[in-house]
Amino acid sequence: MRNKLFKPVTEEQFKAVLPVQVKKLVNRPLMEQINNTLSDPETMEIFRENLLSYTSVMREGRFKLSGYINAVKYISFKLLGDSNMNAYIKTFPDKYQRLTDRGTSRKDIASYAASFNKSKLVNLIFEQTLIPNHVLNAPLYQDAINQQAILMTTAKSEKVRCDAANSLLTHLKPPETKKLELDIGISQGSIIDDYQVAMQKMVAEQQRLIGAGGDIKQIANASIKKVEPEPEIIDVT
Repeated sequence: MRNKLFKPVTEEQFKAVLPVQVKKLVNRPLMEQINNTLSDPETMEIFRENLLSYTSVMREGRFKLSGYINAVKYISFKLLGDSNMNAYIKTFPDKYQRLTDRGTSRKDIASYAASFNKSKLVNLIFEQTLIPNHVLNAPLYQDAINQQAILMTTAKSEKVRCDAANSLLTHLKPPETKKLELDIGISQGSIIDDYQVAMQKMVAEQQRLIGAGGDIKQIANASIKKVEPEPEIIDVT
């Protein structure tokens, strides 16, 4: 009898985490198959969590939904400590029974299990279950830092204290702040160059007016004229 605390996977929950292209394949018979696939409540709970966690792998190829379910079941048994062979048998009990009834050798069944273990979908899901080393070994990393701090302050050898201090400085160095470098250099033909040319022309115009005895107001009102780029001559010959 199933544990009262067990929560079956609902159709809505499964659809919510699946890629769009496979949502339409989910129906009531499939959900009944999923929720009845394992008899042990604790194992089923692990399977349930894994089933909802690794659906992103379905975007990596053209996989069948039934294949995804079997791969998750297989990986769940593996994570619980089963060998490839035992996980394969638990995942495909009917297939295993048929092979046994036909007199298939244990060696041949093991080769089927090995082949399934190497399949793309199984490995994509298995990669999702791996914990990065820096996360997995975080406690050891902190212990190593603590030990270096102890050596830095209590070791009798000056070299040991110095090495420990250098190690701490290396591993605890704050991240470098990236400097935002702005290229404010102005190339030839830029706005500033044009402005300088216009200023020179205005001064030259004022000097001409002064030399010609022009009106002071006219000289003072001489404006900076916009420098128009010279038309580009294209040789079409």
